Amino acid sequence: MTNIPQLAPRDWSSHPAHIYTGYKSTLLRGPKQALLPIKQSLAEMNRPVYGTDDLGPLDHDLTRNAVRNGEPLGERIIVTGRVSDEDGRPVSNTLVEVWQANAAGRYVHKADQHNAPLDPNFLGAGRCMTDADGRYRFLSIKPGAYPWGNHPNAWRPNHIHFSLFGDYFASRLVTQMYFPGDPLLPFDPMYMGVPEKTRDLMVSKFSLEVTEPDFALGYVFDIVLRGPQGTRFES
Repeated sequence: MTNIPQLAPRDWSSHPAHIYTGYKSTLLRGPKQALLPIKQSLAEMNRPVYGTDDLGPLDHDLTRNAVRNGEPLGERIIVTGRVSDEDGRPVSNTLVEVWQANAAGRYVHKADQHNAPLDPNFLGAGRCMTDADGRYRFLSIKPGAYPWGNHPNAWRPNHIHFSLFGDYFASRLVTQMYFPGDPLLPFDPMYMGVPEKTRDLMVSKFSLEVTEPDFALGYVFDIVLRGPQGTRFES
């Protein structure tokens, strides 16, 4: 008989609640009844196979992948890190996708009508594959804060959205990466809705080693897909 690996149960005490009163939209979309477990073989949940042929040479470089007539405006950054499973093993050859607002705090999306300028040379989306050691790397522009109407004078901190898969669909992670020292973090329900003991897992670390002289500041954001040290995910 083939040994089928087992996924460790999630530690729900370290993840955000499905309904958090400070985050208004969870009152409408969060489940109000107990979740029902569905038995399913891990063999039926294998992740999609992503080929590097589907990636463009600039997909990982948000400072160049949408250039039309000049450089995108804002502070250039490098974001890199290691993706691992619950046992610390690297998750190689998996697709990492990111999306974010531009330096003025505006998304390239019809639903975003925030009174801030769009940048014609910045799309705010990128993707790459992790290498054999589970590492990824993006070049981008530091996103700006923006109002979001959740409560009076509500502003989202600077953040980048991440989406990626582990070896199984049950290991899919959608999360947000924040920046160290952001003064808006204590006022943000999405961040504060996560138990205090695990909030720091969503905050990147500034790295002078990753920083490139005369070009961009560097940040490290390691991602763990499950387990006690698993990166907090969006419910």
